Amino acid sequence: MIDELLTKENLEFREKAKDIAERIIRPNASRWDKDQIYPLELVEELKKSDLLGVWIPEAYGGLGKGVLNLCILVEEFSRFCGACGVAYAVNALGSFPIIVMGTEEQKKKWLPMVVSGERPVAFCLSEKKAGSDAGSMKATAQKEGDNYILNGDKKWTTNGDFAKLYTFFGVTDQSKGARGISGFIVPRETVGFSVGKFEDKMGIRAACVNETHFRDAKIPAENLLGGREGGGFKAAMMTLDRARPGVAAQALGLAQGAFELARDFAMQRFQFKDASGKRMSIINHQSINFMLADMETKIESARQLVYCAAKLCDMAEKENIHPSRISKVAAMAKVLATDVATDVSVNAVQIFGGYGYVKEYHIEKYMRDAKITQIYEGTNQIQRLVIGRHIIRDAQESIKHGLAPHFFPEDEEVLPKLEL
Repeated sequence: MIDELLTKENLEFREKAKDIAERIIRPNASRWDKDQIYPLELVEELKKSDLLGVWIPEAYGGLGKGVLNLCILVEEFSRFCGACGVAYAVNALGSFPIIVMGTEEQKKKWLPMVVSGERPVAFCLSEKKAGSDAGSMKATAQKEGDNYILNGDKKWTTNGDFAKLYTFFGVTDQSKGARGISGFIVPRETVGFSVGKFEDKMGIRAACVNETHFRDAKIPAENLLGGREGGGFKAAMMTLDRARPGVAAQALGLAQGAFELARDFAMQRFQFKDASGKRMSIINHQSINFMLADMETKIESARQLVYCAAKLCDMAEKENIHPSRISKVAAMAKVLATDVATDVSVNAVQIFGGYGYVKEYHIEKYMRDAKITQIYEGTNQIQRLVIGRHIIRDAQESIKHGLAPHFFPEDEEVLPKLEL
């Protein structure tokens, strides 16, 4: 890791996270994974360490230290357990809608409770038939006097059974498509709300993922996110752009942890002899050494892009950075880091050989945990569509402003419509 590129504050947060990860996560990760136990010991430690509101502005009780420091914490927690990384990061995912789109009154009321740990928060967007295509959701929110009545079922609600607060998205105007989606803040105790099926997952087993159900769930109109209808889809997309560096950081931590285990195993595993007859550790075999070299190079490359995406999120308001810029770089960071995590964890298992296939040696858990990072918060196929869309727009702008050579002057249609 290139520590010289981090600030003193960044390094201090990393040291805090490392300490917690070594003391709390490392000795418990396998047990939590095996028995699907939510890491409550970690939550209590985070409360004591005042780390539950790192990304939340100081005006609402948080530390106001931004997305980069959030990513540094997620990365360190994920070095020993991807589930712990995502369980922590989901509080940011669930609270970002309030931060980016909530009214001042909503921020003052709800965010301090997220910071204190009184109200862990989850994000209710995906549905059984509306995952990547969130705009086709069927959940509804109907205005009745001074209340809204919420109906629908949400799928893949991470921290669903642990949370005490939910940001929910539902259709308030069917005729407007995605522009008719609104966001709402829903307390756990709301009558008509319930937590459903607990998913028995391949990886991130210590993080609870549930279905969540809304059956004539009545909430006051003051819980309409931003105080107006129709802004929900925009809030959800802005949230995901700011949360994707966190998923990338989770993948980064998994890749780093898998690499370190593989490196240390390769140093201690002896096979064959050198020319002098001395037994060699497999790290000295070029085939293994080159694998490790590629693994670390990919991890460090991904880290720089992840940190860049996080910094862009932190700079967004002060530097007036266009949202599309954040969207593109966040998608690139998510794609690269999660592909690297999957690749590195598979190769780490390969370096362990037969031992890698046995739970006792812990490395197979990294492979199981890494896979989901390519899927949730926007599959990597969708992220490539996002990146590709930006590439087309950049090409259009280049041609439009005469910055590109005119390869086919006889062709008048040089600015095709964007149809991704």
